[in-house]
Amino acid sequence: SESPDLGLIKNLALMKTAVHKSQPEQSRAKVPGRIGENHSQTKLVETSIIGFETNNQYEIKNSMGQKIYSAKEQNDCCTRNCCGPQRSFDLKIKDQNDQEVIHLIKPFRCTSCMCPCCLQEMEVQAPPGTTIGYVIQNWHPFLPKLSLLGTANETLLTIEGPLCAISCCGDVDFDVCASDGHVIGRISKQWSGLIKEGLTDADNFGISFPMDLDVKMKAVLLGACFLIDFMFFENVGDSGQRCSVFG
Repeated sequence: SESPDLGLIKNLALMKTAVHKSQPEQSRAKVPGRIGENHSQTKLVETSIIGFETNNQYEIKNSMGQKIYSAKEQNDCCTRNCCGPQRSFDLKIKDQNDQEVIHLIKPFRCTSCMCPCCLQEMEVQAPPGTTIGYVIQNWHPFLPKLSLLGTANETLLTIEGPLCAISCCGDVDFDVCASDGHVIGRISKQWSGLIKEGLTDADNFGISFPMDLDVKMKAVLLGACFLIDFMFFENVGDSGQRCSVFG
């Protein structure tokens, strides 16, 4: 396995493509649309008609729109459909040569601010098998707050989101701050349009950070984007998305 090549990158785009294979062919309803939209529409049909949650898949692109990585959630059917966004999973991030470069591990955790002893967390390995950092949720009664930790559990960066994380005709921004509180980057849930936002589970994110940020922390920051997606923007069946730390 190789280490992620993120050294000269300062912007990333993460797209939840929602390509799924676990449904039998006769269960898939086809919805006509433009090229490139079929994945999102298949997700819409699977969720709204048969209520069956399948593995999330993602594309990761650089600032020029070039695909550099792909990622796929890995867990079992029971976990996905019974545990909702709180579910545990492994997520493999692979390069264009189909080599795994980053491995993310998320255990089952609570989502309510009323349970400060069992908040969300994620382990980041790069290359797979070598832990380079962690993303942990910090307890706060109102705001989404995360810490990005190094291998010695030291806090290197923090993330703070808005009071309400609902995307309503605009982006939802999560500020990335250095240890002195200075904002050095941002994770943004990008507005995709009223129809796509309301009827599908396909999401687009933008990640910005200093080009000279340590490459390991870039990988941990990418992991934080996945965790934010599951915490606030993952829809399972009729549950809808969460809008705050309260649910």
